Order: sequence, then C-alpha cells, then structure tokens
Amino acid sequence: MARPKRELIEEGVLSMLRLNMGLKEGERLLVVTDPPNLAHWQEADPWELMSQLERSILAKMVAEIAKEAFPHSTVGFYPYPSVGMHAGKPGEAVLERMRQADVVIAITNHSLSHTDARAEATKAGVRIASMPGFLARMFHPGGPMAVDYHQVAADTERLAELITAAQRAIVRSPAGTDIRFSLAGRSGGVDTGLCTAKGAWSNLPAGEAYTAPVEGTAEGIIVVQAGWYPNLTEDMTLHFHQGLVVRIEGGGKVGERFKGLLKLESEEEIYKARRNLAELGIGTNPNAKQPDNVLEAEKIKGTVHLAIGDNSHMGGTVTADLHQDFVIPEPDLLLDDKLVIEGGEWRI
Repeated sequence: MARPKRELIEEGVLSMLRLNMGLKEGERLLVVTDPPNLAHWQEADPWELMSQLERSILAKMVAEIAKEAFPHSTVGFYPYPSVGMHAGKPGEAVLERMRQADVVIAITNHSLSHTDARAEATKAGVRIASMPGFLARMFHPGGPMAVDYHQVAADTERLAELITAAQRAIVRSPAGTDIRFSLAGRSGGVDTGLCTAKGAWSNLPAGEAYTAPVEGTAEGIIVVQAGWYPNLTEDMTLHFHQGLVVRIEGGGKVGERFKGLLKLESEEEIYKARRNLAELGIGTNPNAKQPDNVLEAEKIKGTVHLAIGDNSHMGGTVTADLHQDFVIPEPDLLLDDKLVIEGGEWRI
C-alpha cells in the first residue's frame, strides 16, 4: 500500500476546498470516510482492503491539509464502518455530523450520493462533495480535478438542456449496447463540480449531465465491456424489459455478484427496485481517463453511463439501497432521433 504523497496532492486539495467548495475562514468542514468493516476484513481480498484503507488515509490527509490552511475554521474527521454497497444507509450518526457542518468532503469506498443522509444534509444547506472510489492521483497536476471547471459547467448545462427538451433516448455502442427509454417529463441535471451555493452538492471529480429515465420504459440491452468496471474481465450483458433487468449474461465473478444482488427470480420490492434502469448520464470532463474507476470513468468526455437502482434523488420515483453506474465507451446517443453523440464524438 502506497501512502499518498502530500507534495503531489496538496495543491489539488486546496483548489478543491477554495474553488469547488468555496470554503471560507470560519466555516465548519467535515471530512468523512468509510474504512472496511469486520465483514470486509474476513471476506475481501487483500488488494481490495489495501485500496479501501489507502482511500481512508487520503481522507485523513485532506483533513490535515485543511486544518493547516484554514486555521480559523473547525475541521472534523469522521470515519464510519463501510456499508458495503453504493447508496447503502450510513446511519444516523453520520447524518447528524453532516448536518452540523457547512461543507462535507466524503472520500468513501461506497457512495453517499444517492442516500437520504446526503439529501437531508443538502436540504439543511450543507455543501457536499461526494467522492466514492476517489484516488490520490486525481488531485495530481493534469488529473481530472485539474480541469477548467467553468468550461465543464458550461458544457454540462448545454447537454442538460437537450435532455430536458427530449421525450425519448436511444443508446447504442460498438460492443452491442442497444437500449431505448422515455424521458418525457424528466429534467436534465448537472454535476459541474462547483458547490459554492448553499445546499449544493456534486461528485468530485465532476462533469456530467444526467436524468432519470421514465420508470417501466427501458427496452433493450446494456453491454458492459471488460475493463470498464472494476475487476470485470469479460463482457457483461444486462437485458431490460419494461424498465427492469430481467437477465444477466457473462461478466464472470462480477456478473455472478450482480445476479446475487438483483435476485432476478424474486418479486420482492427490494430486488425489483435494484433492477430499475435509474439513470442516463453524459460525461463532460476532458481530463477524466481511467475506465475501470467508475467515479472517473463516468465523467470521461464522450462517454455515456447508465445506472440501475435508486433514482429518487434525481427526479425519479424508485427508492433502492443500490445505485450502480455502468459506463459505455464510444456510444451513439440519440435524443428524439437526433444524434447528440456519435461514436463518442459530440455532435452539438
């Protein structure tokens, strides 16, 4: 396990706090992270544990840098046991600490983005950066944090307007993705990375326009390519009918894991909710590059991502304990039969 090097991340950390989060002297900053719980220590492989521990150490270093740079601010650091999946509930203690802050930096292994804790904290006016899967090198010069966020914001807002105006969408890819769904009545959202307004929140690194497809309308397949999801060594195909995953093919161990999470044979609401097509997203960050880190991959300019599970925090009606993104490289994206992206190149 390599300890993050402070000299390589410090400038990026300070830029995040000042530019992305607008942190001011006297404000309360909280850095949260989710180190492995006891079950992870028993079940996870050593490399996964090392990655999770490195992320929590990075979070601690971010808090230390902030304490030194903002001596008149209250800087807190709060680790809590990992919940094991994206959108899993982190617990009341996490929510209460977040509510007491002005700014929260969440450098976590499992995402807080699509949780009631994040939603309640932003409703209370807290500014939040949700950074699940974040790596120290993302702070390095030339990395996805070192981008012109004002240009990213302009591009993202333009795409969100196209999404809002559209009634339907089609996504295709050379690997075989071919899926269509309704967007009627749904608005485009923006993840610009600029969280200076009260109650604003974003992923970091940022750069995506997104929306929740209309529930029950998705028909077709998503092919997740090997190398475009952590530990995915063979393509995985998700089949959709009436908005839900009905079959999973391939994917090796990753495919088997998702079969277990979705329990395709079950009619229980918890599993049906996990199978929902939850999101259409469009990456807008030109510095994002790494395909097998979902946080970064979904921001890659020219990609599209599609998610399953919870969409209740982005304008949809499905509440789930899972929100999982799958990134599609070199896609065609059609909005109302007009090519917006062709082979990964923008046509707008």
